[in-house]
Amino acid sequence: MRRADPKPYWNTNVARHPGILRAVPESCGDALDVGCGNGLLARKLAERARRVTGIDKSPEMIACACNLAAGYPDLTFVEGDFLTADLPAAGYDFICSVTTIHHMDFEAALIRMRELLRPGGTLMVVGLAREASVAEWAALIAAAPIVRITKVLRRARGPEGMPVAVPQMSYGQVRAAARRLLPGMHYRRHVLRRYSLTWEKPAR
Repeated sequence: MRRADPKPYWNTNVARHPGILRAVPESCGDALDVGCGNGLLARKLAERARRVTGIDKSPEMIACACNLAAGYPDLTFVEGDFLTADLPAAGYDFICSVTTIHHMDFEAALIRMRELLRPGGTLMVVGLAREASVAEWAALIAAAPIVRITKVLRRARGPEGMPVAVPQMSYGQVRAAARRLLPGMHYRRHVLRRYSLTWEKPAR
């Protein structure tokens, strides 16, 4: 029997989960969640993919994810550094990552995700960035009231122990680097202070 989450929560990361799940290809065989934290998204992915792997550097987060994974026989968690972990090349039909890539070397992480994705597979990255241009600051100021109200109404919170890092790249830098590394990539900036990158790897 699958164990229900003991303390359901919502935050601006969880707000992006529905969009990520919609991006999962039909008949998805293998999915990878990079920076899986306590495994919340990985457990949701298990409803869309036959096999799901979650990877995270935090021993505490992996321990929590494993504890909550009862009843998910095809859900595996790996404790380790995504950039160096032993993962199968071109082994995944779907790869996602939520507010994790700014903890790593951005370009190295994107290249690694690109290599691990099967031809025809889909990659979706949700990330954090810093404001640098006038337009980016204007977007932040305009969205601030919506963000505050939404967090209050939804009683935003997250699991304890999640690692935190300050993003070093601006939105513009993220977009430019991603377009160079992932030709045809779709970039979107979201109201709740997140951006998303969606890319389909060309089929052979």
